[in-house]
Amino acid sequence: MSGFGLDNLPYGVFSPPAGERRIGVRLGTDVVDLSSLGGHLAATSLNPLMAAGRREWQAAREAVVAYVTAGPPLIPLRDVTLHLPFEVADYTDFYSSEQHALTVSKILRPESPGLSPQWKHLPIGYHGRSATVVVSGTPIQRPSGQTAAGVFGPSQRLDVEAEVGFVVGVPGRRIATADFAEHVFGVTLVNDWSARDLQAWEYRPLGPFLAKSFATSVSPWIVPLDALATVPAVAQDPEPLGYLRPPGPGYDLRLTVEWNDTLVSRPPFASMYWTAAQQLAHLTSNGASVRTGDLYASGTVSGPDRDQAGSFLELTWNGAEPVKLADGSLRGFLADGDRVRIGGTARSAAGTEISLGSVSGTVVP
Repeated sequence: MSGFGLDNLPYGVFSPPAGERRIGVRLGTDVVDLSSLGGHLAATSLNPLMAAGRREWQAAREAVVAYVTAGPPLIPLRDVTLHLPFEVADYTDFYSSEQHALTVSKILRPESPGLSPQWKHLPIGYHGRSATVVVSGTPIQRPSGQTAAGVFGPSQRLDVEAEVGFVVGVPGRRIATADFAEHVFGVTLVNDWSARDLQAWEYRPLGPFLAKSFATSVSPWIVPLDALATVPAVAQDPEPLGYLRPPGPGYDLRLTVEWNDTLVSRPPFASMYWTAAQQLAHLTSNGASVRTGDLYASGTVSGPDRDQAGSFLELTWNGAEPVKLADGSLRGFLADGDRVRIGGTARSAAGTEISLGSVSGTVVP
């Protein structure tokens, strides 16, 4: 089933030709329409199911597995249109890969590389823009902005960030790390497109703004949290404050990044320093609330090796060491017409290898 068997069955929203939107699950290279099951599965968005809570999520999954096992009609993926699987209420992005943070500091601050003083005390993040979260396959228009005093124009250093997104189902505030699985419905792949030249000019003292807000792409598939096997979290030193303990589960997800169909990187999610449970706890620790449909992303996933970089800033050392693609062309950053595809696999709760699907986008002028 190419990673999309009964141990996976990720949820999505699709429409058949001349038909209305429906909830379905992916099975191999096909989609199974779940609308006949009724209830929350007869909606046109995953939000009602996500808001229903974990007991309903588990009941729905049992019903879906039984339905798919019985041999329902299959609709080829090529015959449907895939949509954003949920209505995005809010978007937050974190900065939780220690290797990514260290490498970026070496590139951008060679005179004083290293982590910022607070980095190992709290999950650093920024508040993104939900209105520009788009489904995989949506063309990405090259952003424009200021890059220096008196200079405005199209970004010349357009980049990607390979990330994992977590989708909130049940609202809450001051959520404990131990309650993570009661609030988070599932995971999806994310590409947080980034204009590095805009970012370099604007980010001090308040961090990313227009360099990030123009587009964030997500996969059309949400893998239920209960479908994933967990692994121990990365050891943390110093020990975090009480509200960030216990750290919650880690996940052995393995990403791939393709640039114009050339595989250029394999970022390892298991090495992330801050867990998704800690990110959610920190996000709500000041009394801020999360809503059904909130999306928060892990931040760029990067490993210690160059071919494990989750951004082209790292992969090409800020453009100074271009990558050679399969067609012989060299790239430092994205050119118009370039296509990026981020894929992923994981170990399922049943011990099998499953697919997280993919998220892709093509740059247009």
